[in-house]
Formats: sequence, structure tokens, C-alpha cells
Amino acid sequence: MNQIWFALITIAFLIVVCFLVYVLLELRKSARALTDFLRTTEDSLKPALEELQQTLKSMRKVTDDVNSFTEDIRLVSGSARDIGQNLKKISVLLNEVSSDAIIKVSGLRVGIRTALEVLIKNFLTKGGTK
Repeated sequence: MNQIWFALITIAFLIVVCFLVYVLLELRKSARALTDFLRTTEDSLKPALEELQQTLKSMRKVTDDVNSFTEDIRLVSGSARDIGQNLKKISVLLNEVSSDAIIKVSGLRVGIRTALEVLIKNFLTKGGTK
């Protein structure tokens, strides 16, 4: 009876060993397939990553250009504002100068007219003969 049990245990052990060999062979195939897949994925990802880096560099350059352009626009708008303020000051100054000039010319004209009227009046009242 011991021999029967020993034979059964030996057969069971051989079945387990065969099953484990089969599992290890399948595991080895899976490991190779996984290695091939990872190698293929890595080979396809390298160009994609390089292209992504180039795209990021291009986007950085575009962003820098936009920032530079925005700064230029700020400078132009600031200059335009300064020009507008200077034109307003010049306009106010010209209005003051022209107002002063008009007042002086009007006063001079009135003074000349009054002087001529007085001169003519005196000339006519005294007879104009000496």
C-alpha cells in the first residue's frame, strides 16, 4: 500500500512539475512579449517626445514674441497719451496767447481810434490854423 501511495504522490508531483514548467514557459513568452512591446513603445515615443520638446520651444518663442509685442503696444499707447497731453497743453497755451494778443490789439485799436478822434476834434475845434 505504501508503494501505491508513493506512486500516487510521484505522479501528482510529476503533474505539478509539468504544470509549473508550462506556466514558466508561458511566463517567459509573456515577458518577451512585454519586453518587445516596451521596446516598440519606447522607439515610437522618442520621436514624439522630441517633437513635443520642439513644440514647447516654439510655443515659448511665440509667447516671448507676444510679450514683446504687448510691451511695444504699451509703450506706443503711453507715448500717444503723452502726445495728447502735450497737445492739450499747447492748445491751452495758444488760447492764452491769442486771448492776450486780441486784448492788446483791441486796446491798441481803441487807443488809436480815441487818439485820432481827439486829434480830429481838437483840429476841427481850433480851426486847424496857426
